[in-house]
Amino acid sequence: MSPLVAFAFPINVPSISPYTSLFAFLVGLPTLVGTYYQTWKTRQESKAARQGLVYSENCLEFVLHDGTTINLVPLETLHTLPKSGDVVLLPGNADSDAADPKHGAYRVSRVEFIYSRVENRFAQSGQARLAKAVAHVDAVSALPFN
Repeated sequence: MSPLVAFAFPINVPSISPYTSLFAFLVGLPTLVGTYYQTWKTRQESKAARQGLVYSENCLEFVLHDGTTINLVPLETLHTLPKSGDVVLLPGNADSDAADPKHGAYRVSRVEFIYSRVENRFAQSGQARLAKAVAHVDAVSALPFN
């Protein structure tokens, strides 16, 4: 008797085949859906990280020389953007902390424009939009709150 004939399965394989298929489907489908969801979520997070403009997107940000933000103004509310040398009156923080920027007159030293790609199906190749403007300012006179 050959060794292959002597080896026999103790379980009848065709009788358990439907159960193993059902088990593989019940385990495999949620795993597939979970993997797809995690991939989608990771892609969305990396896209948001690449943009990096989450809190101040579509705004004009006024920044002091030390990096302190004085004010954020939505770009939609502006008729024109400030130029270098313009004097702007800005409201500061209402807190009484001496380190916080106060409302007053500030001179614009330079303006930086940050653009991002337009990502929709109607966008042309290389099309960009203004995502954020940063105006670097120096204090002319900061007035105390009363």
